[in-house]
Amino acid sequence: MDTWILLRGLTRETAHWGRFASDFGAALPHARVVALDLPGNGLFHARPSPLTVRGMVAACRAELARQGLHPPFHLFAMSLGAMVATEWARAAPMEIRGCVLVNTSFRPFSPFFYRLRPRNYAALLGLALLPRPAESIERTVWRLTSNTPTVRNSVIGDWCAARARHPVSTANAIRQLVAAARYQAPATAPSPPVLLLASQNDHLVNSRCSLAIAQHWHCALALHPHAGHDLPLDDPQWVIEQVRQWLQRAGCSQKAAATD
Repeated sequence: MDTWILLRGLTRETAHWGRFASDFGAALPHARVVALDLPGNGLFHARPSPLTVRGMVAACRAELARQGLHPPFHLFAMSLGAMVATEWARAAPMEIRGCVLVNTSFRPFSPFFYRLRPRNYAALLGLALLPRPAESIERTVWRLTSNTPTVRNSVIGDWCAARARHPVSTANAIRQLVAAARYQAPATAPSPPVLLLASQNDHLVNSRCSLAIAQHWHCALALHPHAGHDLPLDDPQWVIEQVRQWLQRAGCSQKAAATD
């Protein structure tokens, strides 16, 4: 049985997958899907976030071992989680069967103003530094990350509840920002197969970042025409179908190689 590990981004937790995690598992009936919190988020909100992506990888590996889950794994990851997935695949490629990276960006492939659109700087600083009601914070996050008005009311309440259960400290938010800012991806692709998914209408991270990664790594890329940064929220079925097609292509390639 394949095991898929789902990793979220900056200050977000497993609850922010919503129905996507269960829908993803249902679409891959022979796979086990495990949503994992990064240190400082979710169930681990009281732990200090590592100041490096490498430290986050070590924490993820230790937690999965504690749960009795053993590699190899497939990784499905967003944003900061995608940096963790990339570093994991670079450092321990024998543990990873493949990575699906969603709306991510890395040094050295893209300039900072593509990796985080400048028009959002003020809003993000306000989220990090100014005390505000939970609903106001989550509505701002939704505005920055989603392009689907019909999901707004259905998720804001859930996000506020998650924030109340597992509040992420300002110190941990800053530590995660530092880790993300310091991380530099490998110049060549990790050896496990990689699929990049990106939203062309992402208002937080320019999709050119994924295009640049695909060009340097020579890996698969699929672009969504209108979804926002939280692609699994805005169009989960499109995401699932892209993963299914990618797995089918990989399976066909392996069969072809075995018959050569």
